[in-house]
Amino acid sequence: MNAIPPLLDHLVLATPDLAATVADFARRTGVTPAPGGVHVGLGTRNHLVSLGGSSYLEIIGPDPEQSTPGQPRPFDVDGLTAPRTVTWAISPPDLDAAIDNARAQGYDPGSAQAMSRRRPDGTLLEWRLTDGDDAHPSGLVPFLIDWGTSVHPSASGLPATPLLSLSASAPEPDEIRPLLSALGTDLALTTGPVGMSFTVETPLGPVTFH
Repeated sequence: MNAIPPLLDHLVLATPDLAATVADFARRTGVTPAPGGVHVGLGTRNHLVSLGGSSYLEIIGPDPEQSTPGQPRPFDVDGLTAPRTVTWAISPPDLDAAIDNARAQGYDPGSAQAMSRRRPDGTLLEWRLTDGDDAHPSGLVPFLIDWGTSVHPSASGLPATPLLSLSASAPEPDEIRPLLSALGTDLALTTGPVGMSFTVETPLGPVTFH
């Protein structure tokens, strides 16, 4: 199996303390993640690192400059006590066709929702992604994303830590595999507690995050 899943768009490393996690990533890798932008009204912001090619890492956490939103923050960051790789995203060539195809194979990834954020330079990014409320609760089945006409985050001169591998564990891996297949992707899975880990190449050598 390829250590990097087909169609990988980005990994999501969620944290209850964004500044501390960005600093820890920089300390461990020698690479400082770049500010991504603010998710207005959702109470979060992110920092980004290229994983090579058209893939990237999103480090997301509460935005201390926003008031507490009226709904839970994305990726359950309010419920975290430590940073954790919570899920991942793929970018199929045709988002709507991929949703239809997955549904035809018995897995509903959810409907596509429009979202946006502004980069620090003021550029507005707009994209569509499948609704996380319908996602598999493990986070091991990726959500789908389509950047449309926006410049892909990986193409904006991000600092880079090339991805070497991505793997996961689940109590019942055979439950997950058909769902990945329905989405046209794959993931190295072993039996164990639900979790994801990835290893990146850095100036300080390979570093693994969970």
